[in-house]
Amino acid sequence: MKVKLARTAGFCMGVRRAMELVLTAANRKDDRPLHTYGPLIHNTQVLDLLKTKSVTVLKDLEGVSGGRIVIRAHGIPPAERDKLKKSGMEILDATCPKVARVQSLIRLHTRKGHECIIVGDSDHAEVIGLMGYSVTPPFVIQEVSQVVNLPDLQKPFVVAQTTQNDSVFSDVVTALRARFPNLLVFDTICNATHLRQKEVRSFKGQVDAMVVVGGYHSGNTQRLAEVAREVGLKTFHVETEKDLDLKALEPMSCIGVTAGASTPNWMIQNVVRTIERIRGQREPRVLNGCRKVFETLVLASSLVAGGALCFAYAAGFLAGSPPEIVFPFIAMFYIYAVHGLNRIVDKGAGIYNDPEGARFLTAHRSVLVGSGIAAAASALALALSRGLPTFLALAAFIVIGLMYSLPIFPDRLRSRRTYFRIKDIPGSRSLADAFARVAVINVLPLFSTDPGPYSAVAVSMVFVLLLSYGRSGLFDLLHLQGDLIVGKETLPLTIGQKQATLLLRIVLGFLGVFLVVSAIAGWVEVFAFWMLIPVAGMALCLAAFERHWIRSALIMEALVESNFFLAGIIAFCADLFP
Repeated sequence: MKVKLARTAGFCMGVRRAMELVLTAANRKDDRPLHTYGPLIHNTQVLDLLKTKSVTVLKDLEGVSGGRIVIRAHGIPPAERDKLKKSGMEILDATCPKVARVQSLIRLHTRKGHECIIVGDSDHAEVIGLMGYSVTPPFVIQEVSQVVNLPDLQKPFVVAQTTQNDSVFSDVVTALRARFPNLLVFDTICNATHLRQKEVRSFKGQVDAMVVVGGYHSGNTQRLAEVAREVGLKTFHVETEKDLDLKALEPMSCIGVTAGASTPNWMIQNVVRTIERIRGQREPRVLNGCRKVFETLVLASSLVAGGALCFAYAAGFLAGSPPEIVFPFIAMFYIYAVHGLNRIVDKGAGIYNDPEGARFLTAHRSVLVGSGIAAAASALALALSRGLPTFLALAAFIVIGLMYSLPIFPDRLRSRRTYFRIKDIPGSRSLADAFARVAVINVLPLFSTDPGPYSAVAVSMVFVLLLSYGRSGLFDLLHLQGDLIVGKETLPLTIGQKQATLLLRIVLGFLGVFLVVSAIAGWVEVFAFWMLIPVAGMALCLAAFERHWIRSALIMEALVESNFFLAGIIAFCADLFP
């Protein structure tokens, strides 16, 4: 089944900020209890997740003293905030900045004597909070028909619940202006809501039906479903993939999927993958079979291993001459073994980053472990054929690679240590992967073969290091949500997503300039210019992530790895047609 996933689906800025704040607090070493004042967001599955991290929901402050408390994304009235301050607890404010702006507008204008009209749901947490900031009595309406029920107002102004249906707000404003010519209008619907609703409307004529993923009690999710129905799309509102009506979807050929602002990425992926498994009326069996083969290649680490083989060949060519073919195969087996076994050992975040991959690892664990051990043995056998020093060096690389996810200190010492494994060191994952590739691709051949020009060897090492770092750094960005949940300290979580993205741009930009300078200076052959293509491809993948062009984790991983295949293909052609 073909799925068209909305680029705007999933966490909005305010929810992402609230989740980062509460999860960072939950992962911090602090014995004080952590509470949220009311549900952090309207998503049952996320709230269940927070329970597993000992985050409790408080409806009131009775009998509570000490600890930390998080103000939810919807905000709270000033009177309740004062109660929190008097409770003596540390306050962590997760109020969405967009909501805080509306609160400020209401407080400012009602202090000047203006009357406040709020277009929204009177029983919604955000609207209850907004009403508390009004000095004059506020009025809450939901639709045009309620405008006539308002009293005669002298200095009215209108704001909207940030997740309000924009067409409803526009109609209400038109009716209000007809009755109150001096009306002040503040369109406070957040931009994310505008974009989501606009994208849903654009799906009309492109899909057979619309699936909206999100909490049944989430106002913004309900409005997305409402908008989809307004434009005539057959609409299904589901919380999880278990709620899908598979029989109703089966006759269709293309399904649109969007999600509310409080819906995490792993829930969206689960729904998308479930729909994709449905064989639509016009989908050929061959296409369905090809998709399954593709998924298996990606999930079983075969794609990353093949990319390593091609990349090693290209790196050797860049270093002065095509390498002995045994070394690219050693790199392939090594990467398959270490990458696959580390994924099995360290699959906690995978449940949230890539649910399908996590299920695949669980279902085929024994086969994957066996094939990983066989790959490591094959790599060692090939290395032994090149001499004992090469064999010992590779054995050391494999041990170091496997140690990345294994505990360094025994359990009895863990309470005294901040970092128990190499992977616990902030930002270590990307660097460890990059240096591992340099070791097996660039360093290992030096134990049994004469190196080419030292300048070319050095350039090749920099090329492998930086392009591999770009690959790993991009995956760190893709896996940000799951890593945050399990408490991993990756580079994006340490320095921030924007800073990490900027760093990757700088790394890839520097690599491109470095290759050009190296070729012009004569440090390497003109083949270096051709290696600008995979560098540009990696930069394009980064842009695709930033702009949400591709939401599928499998497709993104395949595109990233394709740059390494491309490097090998270019090197092979350069060797074949000098």
